[in-house]
This record gives sequence, structure tokens and C-alpha cells, in this order.
Amino acid sequence: MKNLQKGDKKLLNAWAFYDWANSVYTLTIASAVFPIFYEALFSKRNDHYIDVFGLHLKNSALISFTTAGAFLVVSFISPLLSGIADYVGNKKAFMKFFCYLGAFSCMGLYWFDINNIYPGLAFYFLGLIGFWGSLVFYNSYLPDIAYPEQQDKISAKGYSLGYVGSVILLVINLVMIMGAENDSLKMQAMRYSFIMVGAWWIIFSQYTYYYLPKGSKDSTRKLTKDVIFNGFKELRKVWALLKVNIPLRRYLGGFFVSSMAVQTVMLVATYFGAQEIKWASEEESTIGLIKCILLIQLVAVLGAYLTSKASDKWGNIPTLIFINILWTIFCALAYFITLPNQFYAMATVIGLVMGGIQALSRSTYSKLLPETEDTASFFSFYDVAEKIGIVIGMCVYGIIDQRTGSPRAAIVVLALFFITAIFLLRRIPKNATSK
Repeated sequence: MKNLQKGDKKLLNAWAFYDWANSVYTLTIASAVFPIFYEALFSKRNDHYIDVFGLHLKNSALISFTTAGAFLVVSFISPLLSGIADYVGNKKAFMKFFCYLGAFSCMGLYWFDINNIYPGLAFYFLGLIGFWGSLVFYNSYLPDIAYPEQQDKISAKGYSLGYVGSVILLVINLVMIMGAENDSLKMQAMRYSFIMVGAWWIIFSQYTYYYLPKGSKDSTRKLTKDVIFNGFKELRKVWALLKVNIPLRRYLGGFFVSSMAVQTVMLVATYFGAQEIKWASEEESTIGLIKCILLIQLVAVLGAYLTSKASDKWGNIPTLIFINILWTIFCALAYFITLPNQFYAMATVIGLVMGGIQALSRSTYSKLLPETEDTASFFSFYDVAEKIGIVIGMCVYGIIDQRTGSPRAAIVVLALFFITAIFLLRRIPKNATSK
């Protein structure tokens, strides 16, 4: 381990490089290859239902509930972990633990099998927890290794590296899958991609670990009950402040229901495309869905740029209202989509509005915060609200999908969330973010 001073370029670049290492999880496992692989397993047996946990569940409902359960665990442990990260010196050990938990769980998906589905679901569940758990400590390093004037730039560099790295590996996986001569070899190529994600994550994270310090605090300090539960105390403090900060409270309400719908759409889009779109063949389905994910990634960059320009001209709140209107229209139209070309058009729209709403939502929240040095508590509240929203959104989607046998009605319900968000955002003064 190199002992570099705070603000050192090598240290900053090593920290940002962790995005290159771990972003392959979100693209390959959460969005692209694993959802296609999972759907293909059920398609081969011509039955989308399975008896699991004493219930007869549809496959997409099962993965929705499993995802919701993982995010529920993450929403609970995040405040615990953040309290520990703020106090204990060897936060790198915690970060490594969750990194390796996530990476080896990704590798474990190689053995995912319907006939013995419980281990596969456990690997999927633990992979999600490993990814988000490692991010708690990764993000907490930022004020330790970068000065305030450096943080925005190096944070943006991390996101850029993550985008590039994840797309590179996904393209490699796409070439492997397209190069397979038959369906059986295509499935095997997908299994290999899960191992590649875990190996990529572990190998490239070593550069980060080589330069990152153990932590900024005295490692001889002992954990106490007060330290462990400090994160929850901070959340309660923010909740109390929201009673007197009306604009921030209304914004968080709008963000909660909007994010609930946005994150759900992003997590289930591939499953929806695999089940509801009339592809000519299984090969066209596999390649078409991966191309859609790549399209979303590329268009998201343009969406973020256009949203930034729009917010400069018309303000954050009006721009967010307009984006939520677009999301509402998109959900209404998605109910009728059945053809591949329509799905490609839908992916383009998703990319545009997805690329803008996440970045603008976070920056708008920052502008609405009261004058305080304790911004970490407010953003911890923001992150927990986002994760709980995902739990609710995925459960709503899964329940409707299970009861009706089709996710189309769930998409319409998500449109109601966006309409609610529009109503709440309209109650915020337009000049509230003009700091």
C-alpha cells in the first residue's frame, strides 16, 4: 500500500478506478446478460412459473421479489455501515469484504439452474448486497482522499470510467454470445460472462486497494452500540428537520415516488422486453435486448447533456416536471408495445429521460438543502429513500405481474407514480433552487 497525501492525483485516480472495476455488475448482471439468461432458462421449458418458497410464482415476479428483498436488506444495513465507515479506521477491509462478496456471487451465477434454484437466487441476492455494500465505503472515502474543490471532478471521472469499462466488457460478452453456433453454446457464453464480471471486478479493484489508505480515523477505536446505530440517529435528525423545511419535504416526496418508478423500469426493462416483445427467434431476442441496453447507455449521455442545458434555461423544478411528464407518456405507450422496432424506440426514450432525471434529481436535492456542514446525513437519507422506493416499486411490479400473468398492467401503475410526482413537484416554488 502506498501512503499518498490527500489530493494526490495517483490517489484520486485509484479511487475513481473502482468505478471501472464494479460498474460491470450493474450493466451485465442487473441490466443485460443475466436477465436474458434467466428468461431463456424458463423459455426452454415452455413454463414461466415455478414452485419456490412454498408458492407458485411467475419467473419475473420471483426475480422482482428477490430484488426487492435484497434492496430491503441494503436499505437497513446502509445506515449501519455508514456509521461504521465514519468511525472505524480500516474501512478498506469492509469495502474489500463486500467487493469480494459481490464478485464471487457473480461467479456463482455460472451454476444458476432452475432445477436447483435456491443457490442461484442466493448468489443473485448476495451479489446485489455486495455491490451496494461496497459502494457505502467507496463513497465514504471521497472526503478522505479529495479536497472539496476536487470532489466533483473526480466523482465525475469515476462515473465516466465506470461507463467505459462496463460497455467494453458488455461488448466482449456480446461478441462471445453472437459467435456461439447454437442456443446451447450461447447459454454457455452467458455463463462465462458471469465469471468474467466477477474476475474483472476483483482484478481491477486491486489497483484501487493498492493506493487507498485504511481509513482516516484511529484504527484502535472500538465499536460501540452508539457508533453502530449513529446512522439511524442521523436519519431521524433529518426527518425532524423536514417538518419545518416545506420545499425540501415536498421535493423528497416527489423524488420518492418518481425514483420508485424510474428505478423499477430500469431494473425490469429487459425482463419486459424478453417476455412481451414478439421477437422472430430466440437469437434475435438475445442480440436485440443487449443492443437495446447498449443503446440506452449511449443515449443516456445525450440525455444528461440535454437535461443540464434545459435546467440552466428553465430551472430545475420545471425541467423535472417535464421529464416526469415524458415518463408518464412513455409508460402509457409501453402498454401497447409488441414489436422489436417499437422496443428499440422505447429504449431510446428510456435512455434520454434516464440520463437526465438521475443527475438532475440529485443536484436539485443538493440545492434545496439548508445551510449546513452535515450534508452527509441528508444524502444518507436521500439514498435510503431511493432504496426503499425500489423495494416498493419492485414489489408492486411483482405482485401485478404475478396476479395478471403480464407486466403490462404494472407499467400503467408506474405511470400513476409519475403523475403523483408531477403533482408534488408543482407545489414547490420554481425559485426554490436558485441558490
